[in-house]
Amino acid sequence: MAVRHPVERSGGRYNRLSEAAAHFTSSPPFYAICLTLVAFFIAVHVAGLGEHWQFLAGDMMTAVTLLLLALLKNSEQRAEHAIQKKLDAIAAALLEEREGKTGEASEELRKTIGMDEEV
Repeated sequence: MAVRHPVERSGGRYNRLSEAAAHFTSSPPFYAICLTLVAFFIAVHVAGLGEHWQFLAGDMMTAVTLLLLALLKNSEQRAEHAIQKKLDAIAAALLEEREGKTGEASEELRKTIGMDEEV
């Protein structure tokens, strides 16, 4: 069984989750959550709380960072893949037109233009 690249897999819970994460992380509520997390981190250190609280604050920030890295990287790769497919379809259609042929490339270009709604 061949393992396919994540951008070549259609749908799936992980893809929907990474897309939702990409939208959420660019929103004001997420910015507020990050500010709160950083404020908590600073407050724990300024207050001189025990190592337990300092580790907890640091671990929370690390966990959020790692989760975002994985989810956003998946979303980025799928967007890059969609752009590349569109560029390939445009190039093929232009080449086909230049050679005076009509055929598959023009139809593929029509399909590909709407591809970003699928991804």
